[in-house]
Formats: sequence, structure tokens, C-alpha cells
Amino acid sequence: MDAIFQELRDLVLEAERDPERDTGEAAVALLRQWLDTHTETLLSKKGIGDYNGTMMQWFHWYTPADGQHWNRLLAEAPALAKAGITGLWLPPANKGIGGANDVGYGTYDLFDLGEFDQKGTVRTKYGTKGEYLAGVKLCRDLGIQIYADTVFNHKMAADFEEDFEAIPFDPTNRYNPLGDARTIRSWTGFTFPGRNKLHSSMDWHWWHFDSVDYNSLDPGFKAIWRMKEKQFEGNVDLESGNYDYLMGCDLDINHPEVRGELKHWGEWMLDHVGVDGFRLDAIKHINSDFFSDWIQYLENYAQRDLFIVGEYWTYDINTLGWYAGNTAGRMCMFDAPLHNNFHRASRASGKFDMRTILDGTLMKEMPLLAVTLVDNHDTQPLQALESVVESWFKPLAYGIILLRREGYPCIFHPDYYGAHYKDKGRDGNEYEIWLDSHRAILDKLLLARKHFAYGDQYDYFDHYNTIGWTRLGSKDHPHSMAVLMSDGGAGSKWMEVGKPNTVFRDLTGVISEPITSNGDGWAEWRCNGGSVSVWVEESALAALGETF
Repeated sequence: MDAIFQELRDLVLEAERDPERDTGEAAVALLRQWLDTHTETLLSKKGIGDYNGTMMQWFHWYTPADGQHWNRLLAEAPALAKAGITGLWLPPANKGIGGANDVGYGTYDLFDLGEFDQKGTVRTKYGTKGEYLAGVKLCRDLGIQIYADTVFNHKMAADFEEDFEAIPFDPTNRYNPLGDARTIRSWTGFTFPGRNKLHSSMDWHWWHFDSVDYNSLDPGFKAIWRMKEKQFEGNVDLESGNYDYLMGCDLDINHPEVRGELKHWGEWMLDHVGVDGFRLDAIKHINSDFFSDWIQYLENYAQRDLFIVGEYWTYDINTLGWYAGNTAGRMCMFDAPLHNNFHRASRASGKFDMRTILDGTLMKEMPLLAVTLVDNHDTQPLQALESVVESWFKPLAYGIILLRREGYPCIFHPDYYGAHYKDKGRDGNEYEIWLDSHRAILDKLLLARKHFAYGDQYDYFDHYNTIGWTRLGSKDHPHSMAVLMSDGGAGSKWMEVGKPNTVFRDLTGVISEPITSNGDGWAEWRCNGGSVSVWVEESALAALGETF
């Protein structure tokens, strides 16, 4: 199996060496060809078969810092399993710089999951380690896989300062040094005294990092300080020349002790916590070579396929293709371009060309590697990448990611449960935010995904506002389905479902009148304006206990 991943990596490296080729475009083309060639082998490796999994991001940035999140998971897990959720992306469970208030991305100690008195607290924002382990176990007992949010880019809130030599660089151009090497002092010493070597004996020092952004000997000098004799990592995003450095103490991912420790942590999470996979944070700042090695190592250790998804937030499909190719196709990636299309469509007041809603997306170009989403904790209101998909459009967006053949869909916690919070915006003013719960429509879409979204897919993306598709069913799931949506006025469209003279009902309940297919298995399907309708066989709904 490793040979087919190496084949892709070799092809992408060859393209990178060719000055006549655009590396990103070449990577996307090579990935398409590679996926087409090896789809059956890759699906066999994952053991998917005729199965429609659905992930949920089970947190958001403003999840209450009351220490009860893991307990809420214990209470809610049975309902999630019943609804059709098969995987949960849980927040970073480790201790962070903000102690009991840290979302988890200000990483201090990866091995403290709410077990030790560090950073002013034993519990994390979400609860204690015991509660976390209990929630993980219950979910897995219910058939829900657990994906651990993983922050390898940096460490923060060191235990003590150290002196070392470093070179200052311009934060906006990492190729522009601002002076010669000099002795600086920065917070780079980590011994985790509250943990006292339990789970891991490694101490971290300045030589385990390649750059920091603070020198307490000259605090007014704003620079990125790169350790002398070290380099910024390659195979990262090219923003600011080289986007290796993001924040805190940037890990030297090429240091053998660092690589060994991150592999040890992965083993520990598999054995000690029982996770089924990992969501990798901020990978645009980390050398892609590392992840190819790390994933291969852990899958060999576990002797099974692990679900891995990386967060490389860019709307450029060629950049995503380049990184996916450099990691040898071993990880899935979040479909940020698809989110952006949803965002733009939701703001266009019916003036978005829905025929192009999938253009430039992983869902269209690299579907087997696509984790599709509508919103997340970074795009929600008042956050760093704020680009909200407006509430009215969310049923349409979720219809696309949940009912089509391509991609592994991810539901955002506030879209299911709703959310209410306050925070300051970029202008310094405080805002009160209310996010709508779409649980009623999402439960219906999940029902359709679980029972009807199978088999061949016929697309009808032939109208500016009104688009649709049909699914013809499979051997194990023989019932067909028609999906129609419009971001403008009410729409209708003739589409084939392969079931002649069959009565269909709109599962969403938006349209109450049934539609009957003709003798050739076609019908003129309908949807209201700014809405989605999901037409499924009435007899199949009755067998499921759904009535109208």
C-alpha cells in the first residue's frame, strides 16, 4: 500500500523540478489521475464500502468555559449516533496558555488532558481528563469515531526563559533580515513541573524550536527571531515569503527529538485515549514532508487506517493540490474553497450563478480527499477568518455536502445546536451574536443521507438559480432520491430517478403535495425560492416510520 502513496509523491516532486510546469496546476492534475487510478484500492484500505459517514465539529470558539463540555458530550452522544453522526472532531483536549479558558490552540502541554495542576487549573476549558476519556469511550461504543484536534505548529507559555543566539527577520518578509545574529532571551524552556515526567520525560529547550517573536532583552524590537544556524522550514505557505512562523515557539520539525516526541504523542493518543484519527491544525505553517512520515509511522504502528484531515486554509485549489501531493495523498483536507463559494452565494441575494457552486473546490477536483464543510470555529462571527455563510443559505449548503456522492461532510456545532455569545470585533466594539439552530432540517438531511444518498448520481446544474441532482440507489440501499434547490425564486426541473410511476414526498416538509414519476422514471421536481427540497420514495419513508 505504501507504494501507491510514494508513486504520487514522486510524480509531484518530478513536476516541481520542471520549470516549464505550474506546480499547483500539475499537482491537481496528477492527483485527479492518481485518484482515478487507485480509488478502489484506497476505498478498500479505508473499509468504507456502501457507507455514508458524517462528521460533526463538536465545539466552536465560544463553547462555554464551564468545564462541562465533556459531560454534555456524554449526555448527547446517544442522540448524535441515532441522528446519523458517525465521527466527532473534538477540540484540542490539551492544556493551553489560557488554562481553564483556552480553546486549546495556545498549546502548552500535549500530555495534560485535564489531569495536572498547570496554568492555574487541573481541568481544561472542556473538563477533566477522566470526563474526556469517558466521553470518548461512550462515543466509540455507540459507533462514533473520535478525531483529536492536533496542534503541532507551536508551544506557548513556557516555564522559564533561555538565552541563545538568533537573527531578526521582518515579520512581513521572512527573507529580509533586520540585523545580525545576537544573543536574545525568550520563553523557550518547558519542563511541565505539574506533570513531573508522567506520560513523557522530554523537556523542551530553545534548540527544539526554529523561531520565536519575542526578545525580553529588547522587547520593543518587533521581529521574528530565527535561531542562529537554523532555517525556516520549506514546503510551507509562501505568504510573507515563508509562512513557517505563526506564533509562540515554532517547533523545529526537523529536529529528531521533536519528531520522536510527536510520534510518541500520537502513539499515546491511540493507546491511552483510543482516538480513531486526527485533525491537524495550521498545516500551511508546517513542512509537508513531516506529515507524510508521521502518518505512515502511526498507521504502521496501529496496523490500521487512520482518518487524518489537515487544515490548510486557502481558497486556491492549486495550493491545496500541491500540499496534498507533497503529503503523498495520505491526508484529507478541508474544502475551504467550497466554504467560500457558500459564503459568496449566501451574500449575493440570488445573484450567484449556482451552476458554478462547485467550481474550484476539492469536492469537484479531488473528492476522495475532501472534507466538506459550511462553517467552522475560524469563520464564525468575530473570529480571525470570519466569512459567515448566512443562515438562510445553510439548508442549501448542507444539502450539497450531505446528499452528494463526493466528500466527507462535517457539520458545525452551532449550526446544529445554535449559539449565543459576546465578543469584541476588529473595531474594538463589543457585539452580541446569535447563531440559529438548524437541527430540524439537518436531522432530515441526515436521514436522507443515511437511507437514500447512494448509487449513481445524475447532475442537473443547468440553471442560474435552480440546480439539482438525483441519486439512483444501490444494491443495499435501493431507493432513489431527487434534490432540488434555488437561491432565487421558486424553481422546477425535469430529472430522472429511474423509478417509473412512483410516488415521492419532500422529506423536508417544505412542499406538502406529492410528485409521481412518469413511466420512464422522470418527473418535474419542485422547490420553493431560497430553499431545498429532498424528494424520496413515499413507500420507503413509511417503512422508516416517517409520515406526512
